[in-house]
Amino acid sequence: MAAKKIYSRPGWSLRSKNPIVIRSLLPIWSLLYHHYFRVETSGWQHIPANQSVMLVGSHNGGLAAPDMFMMIYDWFRRFGLERPVYGLMHPAVWQVLPSLADIAAEVGAVMAHPKMAIAALKQQASVLVYPGGAKDLFRPHGLRHKICLGGNKAFVKLAIEYEVPIVPLISYGAHDTLMILVDFYPQLQQLHEWGLPWLFNVDPEVFPIYLGLPWGIGIGPLPHIPLPVKLHTQVCAPITFTKYGRTAARDRDYVNQCYNQVCTEMQQAMNNLVQRIEHQ
Repeated sequence: MAAKKIYSRPGWSLRSKNPIVIRSLLPIWSLLYHHYFRVETSGWQHIPANQSVMLVGSHNGGLAAPDMFMMIYDWFRRFGLERPVYGLMHPAVWQVLPSLADIAAEVGAVMAHPKMAIAALKQQASVLVYPGGAKDLFRPHGLRHKICLGGNKAFVKLAIEYEVPIVPLISYGAHDTLMILVDFYPQLQQLHEWGLPWLFNVDPEVFPIYLGLPWGIGIGPLPHIPLPVKLHTQVCAPITFTKYGRTAARDRDYVNQCYNQVCTEMQQAMNNLVQRIEHQ
């Protein structure tokens, strides 16, 4: 009975995806893709046919995260709605913006929890995860080409235990759709410890100061309108490991080794993408 109650809550079901809603959004995505961000993409041949994958991205561009949405659009363009994919979304979205979260769920977002990733993999679906979360979204502009997965190793454990390849997603340009100057979260955290309550009772994890539309100067993790910067997205070759299974997934040293491998390979791919674009 308790399990049924848990999975009836928003974000805890794979059944919320609505093909009608997805099809209604495709023209808007197409307009943004082709005319606003003028996306150039590559590497989609790296996604294995007839196999679930763990898509692992590095977040960019504040809450708008334009590269993520363009990646999702590319998935639907290439695979239609027949090849299922679910994206893990931070629980705070359901708490702070429930109406927006419900729309995201109709596109395929589920709660960012291992149980939901496992449920998707057991249905032969692929899983999209951005492990760096808010810290990745709002890292300072000087770190825009730095892969930041936030030390979150849960996706590695799942990939090892359920024997699915990790397919990295990287991008160039999205972090220029605003300019993040600095993150004042440590100072805000100190104020919270002294008694300042969190807005909406949610720890924001970051508190950036940034330049962007429509605020001019944005203070805190506010939504914004991304500048029409040209985006380059890339799907990288799958990353596989030497050992798989439950025992390997419970080996902390091995998981750390695999996590470091993912970070290293993603950073090298990012460096190559930056070099290629900036030397064109």
